[in-house]
Amino acid sequence: MIYIASDHGGFKLKSQLTKFLAKNKHGFKDLGPKKFKDGDDYPDYAVPVAKKVSSKPNSDVGILICRSGQGVAIVANKFKKVRAALVWNTKEAKMSRTDDMTNVLCLPADYVSTKMAEQIVKTWLATPYSKNPRHLRRVNKISKLEK
Repeated sequence: MIYIASDHGGFKLKSQLTKFLAKNKHGFKDLGPKKFKDGDDYPDYAVPVAKKVSSKPNSDVGILICRSGQGVAIVANKFKKVRAALVWNTKEAKMSRTDDMTNVLCLPADYVSTKMAEQIVKTWLATPYSKNPRHLRRVNKISKLEK
């Protein structure tokens, strides 16, 4: 399952991406906000997504959006088994999956177009985790920090 959420700064892009996900027949749940709320706080929406991914980190993924992407990434990475990355282009999307095995994609609404965001999401979702021993070793070291 794909969980998606944003704050007010990412609301417009989230609305466009949910249409993109539906059109491409991806199963997703929009965790909010359902209506634009000027001045809302990104932790209020990043936390529910991170909790969902944290509970099923090998099968569920998240997409979080705020103006810079930084805030939602910081929040998501507070949760065990969540590896969130701020991504600006398709090369980073692919590398974040192969090298770092990310399960939460964070997008900066102020810095990517809808078209670019769609390409980033498409690439990120299509890229499998690496089986390269050095990538696995590094991710295992990260996992040990959570204990």
